[in-house]
Amino acid sequence: MTGSIAPDTILSVQDLRTWFVTKRFAAKAVDGVTFDLKRGQTLAVVGESGSGKSVTSLSIMGLLSRPGIIAGGKILFRDRAGGVHDLAAFTPRQFRRMRGKEIAMIFQEPMTSLNPLYTVGDQIGEMIALHEPVNRQEARQRALAMLKHVEIPDAASRLDDYPHQMSGGMRQRVMIAMALACNPSLLIADEPTTALDVTIQAQILDLLRRLQAGFGMSILFITHNLGVVAEIAHDVVVMYGGRVVEQAPVNDLFARQRHPYTRGLLACTPDAARDIDANGERQALHSIPGTVPPITALPPGCAFGPRCSMALQACSAAIPELVPTGTASFSRCIRSAEL
Repeated sequence: MTGSIAPDTILSVQDLRTWFVTKRFAAKAVDGVTFDLKRGQTLAVVGESGSGKSVTSLSIMGLLSRPGIIAGGKILFRDRAGGVHDLAAFTPRQFRRMRGKEIAMIFQEPMTSLNPLYTVGDQIGEMIALHEPVNRQEARQRALAMLKHVEIPDAASRLDDYPHQMSGGMRQRVMIAMALACNPSLLIADEPTTALDVTIQAQILDLLRRLQAGFGMSILFITHNLGVVAEIAHDVVVMYGGRVVEQAPVNDLFARQRHPYTRGLLACTPDAARDIDANGERQALHSIPGTVPPITALPPGCAFGPRCSMALQACSAAIPELVPTGTASFSRCIRSAEL
């Protein structure tokens, strides 16, 4: 055990730096990220592709592939027994014991995570048998119970289905069942609804809320969609260029955005009340100009500066500090008070 975190906190990421190091360069994919996730709550990490949010989740799970390394910082996790562990210092063997039992993860596309050669019942049962002292029959019965928990219709008959025999929404439910099979205290969901249509997306979000209440787990929810965040999160971390640019409770963030990037992301979210004009005509969707810079070529100062309509010359002089903007809110913008 190592480190100390608040009694109501299950995960504390402190100054995390995850770099991809080669002989030619060191790309700082995650550069000094800090946040806390409270027990039983959902923290959303938001940002475009390339912002560092998924690399953060892979760092927590110990799933970085070479040349990725954790170059500094701590990832403090409180297990079910109350012990605190620094995941940043874990060995691969320690991670294998922790994954699935204490921390689980679901991904955007279940077909890349489910084995097409085994039935869904066998795959859920294998996860249970890996961490629990059960025989094959007991594992099968628990797998069936998990399929019922995730509300798959006629679960008993679907237990022997292969992944290709299920719809995308059903496969995602199977992934959730597998992730929760050993009752982990932390679930990391990396873009779990992006590949689904809007109706199925809403069903999965509603399912996660109900499972969270039933299992008492905490959720780290990775997404690029602020509209999804409004449905599920208690707190929000917005990332850009490998850094946290804004952090706030979800209601505070939607009431007032203190960083131009967050404001731009919210404006990109479809809104019928805003996007339909007085004549009933749909207006063009807002977009943030430019693209996320590669981590190997971040601009000087504020990484968002070249895309920001509020940028000043001072923005490129130095990286802005993450400063308080409220009781539990922070922004990395020198003009946050004007927003």
